[in-house]
Amino acid sequence: MEDSWEKLKADCEACHACALCEGRSNMVFGVGRQDAEILFIGEGPGEQEDLQGEPFVGPAGKLLDTMLTLIGLDRSKVYIANVVKCRPPRNRDPREEERAACMPLLVRQVELINPRIIVCLGRIAAQSLLDPDFRITRQHGQWFQFRGINTMATYHPSALLRDPDKRPEAFMDLRLLRKEIRAVCHSTELYDDRI
Repeated sequence: MEDSWEKLKADCEACHACALCEGRSNMVFGVGRQDAEILFIGEGPGEQEDLQGEPFVGPAGKLLDTMLTLIGLDRSKVYIANVVKCRPPRNRDPREEERAACMPLLVRQVELINPRIIVCLGRIAAQSLLDPDFRITRQHGQWFQFRGINTMATYHPSALLRDPDKRPEAFMDLRLLRKEIRAVCHSTELYDDRI
């Protein structure tokens, strides 16, 4: 049977594959264009995301919006999701078994979107999609493949809030992302030459 957004969302709402579902206020599905050429994936919802049911709405979300603006993007042009769709207690990192439980749902989401580029926001997302031993400080800004899709990792906005000294490196990653968008994306709204 062919998958659909409605079926995937219903499956996410009904999911009890790990214990994270027990403490959630809302399942945080994702937001953005369902046909987006660029998909951003974070690690998991925080407190504000859990309360509002939308990813990246707290301080890290505001910084992500600024990062998108720097390269001529905004939420209306991309899709934003997380590796896990329920908030880990006290905003701890999602455990390996929690990520493994949620991964089939994320893969279905990726298949429905069918993006040309994926950007992993932070170490956890990169380890989940690319390599369990991924080192964000050494491997950010490099291009890899996830299920045949060009995939890069950069620092999570929360990490940039904690350590502003990493912002120049993240900015360089954004410039590399902008170059890749111009090379592989079809939508003309994504590669304004003035930026």
